[in-house]
Amino acid sequence: MSGNLPATMQAITIGPEKTAESLSCDAYPLPAFSADEVLVKVAAAGVNRGDCYQRMGFYPPPPGASDIMGLEFSGTIVACGANVSKWQIGARIAALVAGGGYAEYAVVHQDHILPVPDDMSFVEAAALPETIFTVWANVFELGELKKDDYLLIHGGSSGIGTTAIQMAKMAGAKVMTTAGNAQKCAACTDLGADLAVNYRQDDFVAQSASFSDGHGMDIILDMVGGPYFQRNIQAAARGGRIINIAHLQGSQAEIDMMPVMLKNLTLTGSTLRARAIEEKTRLTQAIAKHVWPHIGDQVKPIVDTTFALSQAGAAHQLMESSAHIGKIILTCDN
Repeated sequence: MSGNLPATMQAITIGPEKTAESLSCDAYPLPAFSADEVLVKVAAAGVNRGDCYQRMGFYPPPPGASDIMGLEFSGTIVACGANVSKWQIGARIAALVAGGGYAEYAVVHQDHILPVPDDMSFVEAAALPETIFTVWANVFELGELKKDDYLLIHGGSSGIGTTAIQMAKMAGAKVMTTAGNAQKCAACTDLGADLAVNYRQDDFVAQSASFSDGHGMDIILDMVGGPYFQRNIQAAARGGRIINIAHLQGSQAEIDMMPVMLKNLTLTGSTLRARAIEEKTRLTQAIAKHVWPHIGDQVKPIVDTTFALSQAGAAHQLMESSAHIGKIILTCDN
């Protein structure tokens, strides 16, 4: 264990109003870590929609997780638990966690860590874990994406969307995305999307049929929900997989199940935060083997804006505006 560690750190508190403006930077005790965990001096932390939901009281951390917001971070290991054998003090790492990222120091299990390449900045590294884990678990595992599949990504200019485009193209898929304006559509095609549809102007169901020559979309990654449920069913190919990872326009909808039956569709979805340690370990190992060797080359971090840790409220305001392209990052100057 490293010496000269402080007794306290700065971290973000959710104020009683639960608004972006009520977030504050306050003193916290340095987090304790178990024999299988490491303590990391955080350099940068990703901002995710789930953080906003947690702030509003809709997405509490699972039992045993830190109540500090933040699902991903990058930084330097400064202390190791007694059983840690895979990492050493001084290692540059990135990690997906169940909480604790909005802080100067954070804790992560040794089996849930990925190394940061020497030529990659901590800001860039912090933009990767949540998006890569989400895309791998949903598009590649649940969706079983393979070469030449037709994939529709809603919210293609989001952090998850920009990563999904790159990972899917790396796998040889035919990628269509939706986005809300011409600038966002251009960003999607610049990253490799074969077609980007402005959903404010065009019907993505009709565009899906045209794009796939009537085949339909084999996989649909949806973070919109609400009115998109039935339209996704219309756009899907026979045997298609529709995967919901968020519900920006509502988690409830009345749908016609007949085309689900006739097309033999799979409707599914998932979250990562509450998964067991063993499951997160398996995902980390799969990503380390199949995706991590390609980061910075075929899968590049897309960072829109960085804020200081103390400006977490402004970061949440930008997230909720949906004006960004790619990731929003908090930086720790400790």
